Amino acid sequence: MAAPRTGFTVLGAGSWGTALAAQLARAGHAVTLWARDPEHVARMAASHTNPRYLPDVALPPTLTFEADLELAVQAGRDLLVCVPSAHFSGLVQRITPLLSAQQRLLWATKGLEPDSRRLLHEVVAEAVGASRPTAVLSGPTFAGEVARGMATAVTIASHHADYAAELAHAFSDQYFRAYTSDDMVGVQLGGAVKNVLAIAAGVADGLGLGANSRAALVTRGLAEMMRLGERMGGQATTFMGLAGLGDLVLTCTDDQSRNRRFGLALGRGASVAEARASIDQVVEGAETVREVHALATEHAVEMPITEQVFAVLYQGVSPQAAAHALLARELKPEVYP
Repeated sequence: MAAPRTGFTVLGAGSWGTALAAQLARAGHAVTLWARDPEHVARMAASHTNPRYLPDVALPPTLTFEADLELAVQAGRDLLVCVPSAHFSGLVQRITPLLSAQQRLLWATKGLEPDSRRLLHEVVAEAVGASRPTAVLSGPTFAGEVARGMATAVTIASHHADYAAELAHAFSDQYFRAYTSDDMVGVQLGGAVKNVLAIAAGVADGLGLGANSRAALVTRGLAEMMRLGERMGGQATTFMGLAGLGDLVLTCTDDQSRNRRFGLALGRGASVAEARASIDQVVEGAETVREVHALATEHAVEMPITEQVFAVLYQGVSPQAAAHALLARELKPEVYP
């Protein structure tokens, strides 16, 4: 295998992968963007846009495109995985035999491994070993804004402090700021659970319950996130930061969020299938809620908002009945977490 360049390969050319590839290229790095569909790659290379996901954004001229996975892996020292959580484990297994000893792995996927409920750093460690530097990037980010170079702040978490610091410098420029953390559990759980809560906020707004209810859902949703996160080994302060509260507020309050729009459709009377079809992209929270609900049961953590989202999506409960169930719960002191 040829020695990799000292640049980045971004694996996954959806809106999020494309946006981060553009940011790295703007920051001065050699960046290769991989997609599994050769036709999609050809269209991106010809137009220097992502016509499928970000058609109105001109991508940096230095960004290159690749459809061959092995060539893409060889192109960068650091591999950034940006595929939906349902495909994350499969892609990691495919690239593991292609890695050189010097290559590092990071990801910006927000979710859990389906069925196993594992956090993604556990999936990666099993595949590539615990000694290889790895990291996760998360925070309050909409792909379109990042792709356009709008001001953004994120958290990069790693158990290798030097690697987190190196990545923070690599991503950061005058419009993009990266903070570092050693709490991979908290950063990943924040990014996963907030998608579930954004569906709940969308449902509430779709039902016309008002701004008061949205604020209550965000606040009590944060308590759920913190309870589960601390039980699983995350740090309470992480959930008050960019990867927790920051991302939660963003996705619960702005219609750029696919999860919120999915919830809005449900609240306005669409079936689950109709709401999925109206988004026409992956709605991470609709899948993640199964894993989060199971984790709450496994760890004996009370997560009533998550429970009701699960009930609407997988047990046939109406959004109206779910809202009533939350409001009818026993009165108790407000406690965090």
